[in-house]
Amino acid sequence: MNVMPRARRRTWFASGLTGMLTAGAVFALVAGSSVAIGGSPAQAAEASSSALTIAAKDYDPEYQNSPFPDLAISVSQTKNLVSQGIQISWSGGRQSVAPGQTGGEDFLQIFQCWGDDPSDPTRPDRTTCLYGATLGPGATRDTQRESDKVVDKAHDAQFTIPSKGVAEPAYTSIPFRAPDGTTVTNLKVNSDGTKSVNTDVSVNTNQYFTAYTTNEVPWAPSGADGRGSVSFEVQTAMQSSGLSCGTPKPDNLAVGESCWLVAIPRGASDNGSRYITQSGLFWDTWKHAIAFRLDFRPLGARCEQGTAERQIFGSELISLAVSSWQPTFCRAPGGSVLALVTGSESDALRAAASKAGGGLVVTTRPLQGADGDPLVYAPIALSGLSIGFTIDRFVNPNVAAPPEVAEKDRLPITKLRLTPRLLAKLLTNSYRAALPLGVDAGVVEHNPWNVSQDPEFLAVNDPEWASLTMQGYALGDLMVPQGRSDAAWVMWQYISADPQAAAFLAGTPDQWGMVVNPWSSTDPAKNASGAAFTVPREDFPKADPIERPSDSTGGAVNLITWRPYTSDLDASGYLALRGDGQLLGSWDFTSPAPKWGKAARALPGRRQVLALTSDSAAQRYQVVTAELQNSAGAFVAPSTESMLAAASAMVPDGSTGQVRRYDSASPAAKAAFGAYPLTVPLYAAANPDTVSADARNTYVAFIRFAAEEGQTPGDGLGQLPRGYAPLPDEFVAQAMAAADLLANGRPAINAPTTSYIPSQSSPAPQRAMTQPAASQPTGDGSGAGSAVATGNASGALSAGSTPTDPESGGLAAAVPLSALAGVAGAAAVPLITRLRRRVS
Repeated sequence: MNVMPRARRRTWFASGLTGMLTAGAVFALVAGSSVAIGGSPAQAAEASSSALTIAAKDYDPEYQNSPFPDLAISVSQTKNLVSQGIQISWSGGRQSVAPGQTGGEDFLQIFQCWGDDPSDPTRPDRTTCLYGATLGPGATRDTQRESDKVVDKAHDAQFTIPSKGVAEPAYTSIPFRAPDGTTVTNLKVNSDGTKSVNTDVSVNTNQYFTAYTTNEVPWAPSGADGRGSVSFEVQTAMQSSGLSCGTPKPDNLAVGESCWLVAIPRGASDNGSRYITQSGLFWDTWKHAIAFRLDFRPLGARCEQGTAERQIFGSELISLAVSSWQPTFCRAPGGSVLALVTGSESDALRAAASKAGGGLVVTTRPLQGADGDPLVYAPIALSGLSIGFTIDRFVNPNVAAPPEVAEKDRLPITKLRLTPRLLAKLLTNSYRAALPLGVDAGVVEHNPWNVSQDPEFLAVNDPEWASLTMQGYALGDLMVPQGRSDAAWVMWQYISADPQAAAFLAGTPDQWGMVVNPWSSTDPAKNASGAAFTVPREDFPKADPIERPSDSTGGAVNLITWRPYTSDLDASGYLALRGDGQLLGSWDFTSPAPKWGKAARALPGRRQVLALTSDSAAQRYQVVTAELQNSAGAFVAPSTESMLAAASAMVPDGSTGQVRRYDSASPAAKAAFGAYPLTVPLYAAANPDTVSADARNTYVAFIRFAAEEGQTPGDGLGQLPRGYAPLPDEFVAQAMAAADLLANGRPAINAPTTSYIPSQSSPAPQRAMTQPAASQPTGDGSGAGSAVATGNASGALSAGSTPTDPESGGLAAAVPLSALAGVAGAAAVPLITRLRRRVS
């Protein structure tokens, strides 16, 4: 796969050319609790107002002959969709058998279609479905048939080459009709009227969908109780040229084109086959499909043309909120189009503090390393980091698994616990799977293969893990973004504040004998480089320079080639959703510059991915989040309640007392049993002395909007999306006071009579804690990620000099990131929000 350089890829995103590859977003089904002692995913369980359930008996005229006559399928959201995700659940199935040489048994296939059936507009046209790219048995658009007798003459004969004897069996191929009018078919009509196969065309892999871009689920399993669920990636025309979803209708630009979500029940055999080997688009199977019409918001900008643009610099964590607020804020008094330029918060703060026109910065930490701090800080959001995971059970065939575990084989895991020390192990490449195969791993060779085999992990998680065999390389580390950020500092601060994690980083083995990778030891005497690995820090170095040399099978493989970075937190969440662990593929000898490729994503039933992401992205992409151990000893998942509990335990950070942080080592944190430890407040910071009058008016309006109207939880435009907790009243009061200071041009520092310094004597009052009713990204287009939008940036996109980044191992020889990872950001940003990322 050709992947352009990172900086060039950013420019590509910013130009709005995002419709070339798949991206998506999916929201999870169940809500996290404030103290997840029992454990639960972080997503909300409340049903959307547009949720819909369809039973086979009410939809399929021949349901009694279908594989599952009692099937009933529920979709969490069917209206007002963007590039996001939905939860699909069902009952009335049967225990599934995983695919192998055949397509498996008793499962569902799920995918999107864009067109209506010409003969029945209440159902989809199967020639408009994104189906076949995974190329597995029973999941392609074309297959040989046992005989002409099994071909449905009324519906499939037109797509079939009749049999010419035993040597040439019948062959059926369902074409794909694209929204641009192109028809992809490998059937050609000869001069004598007969049909033959055009081997130069593939109906399964083409310019509209491939195994790397498709969102189809070729095998969605049920448990022994006949129930199952899956997070489905909803795509729009912006992510897939094979779909028209969300394209503004010619006669009403305020309405987007609708699409179809289709679920096909597959039993134990196909017509004309003893097994599942035929296409689900063949009429015998297709006639039992259950389809949901999906209504989409129109793609495109919602702000008036000519609206002034203002840049905001800093934290990616605010991106989803800004994308939701933007369509409302740009029409409010003093509003404008907000161009969020994400990058190093510390660099942006230095520029804002020292440069004329330094602008508004969104940050989680105060200015660092300066004699004084002239900035005023206004809290505008409360959110957090999450460890998202997509892991399917794989029961060890060599152990006698309990029946309750065996009957869930290949079903997704929805509960996972991690300690600070486990995160330290994952982030320092201390598991064997995190280092390339074929190298001398030294002391790491004797460590567990990946986190699922670590005795510490098994001790804090459900006993069922002892019956599972998880060999995935992507469970040997966390997918993390490249570059410097406050998010990295928050993670390392959480880890280093834990005595056991700190001792492990210093080189002390855990009680089972596992040791830190010596290139990441905080003890210089034990660090292989002779210099200490310092924490907290603003990045996630892959410090081990180990490399597998080039040989006849391909080029050299270093740590970053083996386990590449993601482009940002949003991309990490998106890759986790897709089950894409960024695994190394094969060496491409045919490329003009031979290089390592990337393996295709794992399909449901085989996914094993861990990723550091934002809680808002985890909500958006339906990625289940881990429960983290806080310093009070509780395992807590991110939720509105647990983030507010953390906010109440936050302590002052910085010289002015305007910024708070959750310090795991503080007495307040150690007493906060229900606090989620990776909760962060997000501040809008500016220097009143250097911001121009016009910019000041916009920034003041934005702060006031964000801290008041923007704190109403909901899925509508202008509301607070999932993954953010409403600001406590004391934070709102501080924001309003900061806005007044900024409006009047007075510095916040050294002005106690006018500055609002949060009280530390009592817990902050809490505002409403109600989350939105539906897990849906807000904003138009696709929501927020790390890059995108329309138009060009105005003004400088960088904040002056950038300190030299720490060494990151063999970064220069790294395999390029998958285009899917980069495109996730573009897929996740509404065109209206001018979101960019500055490369530090």
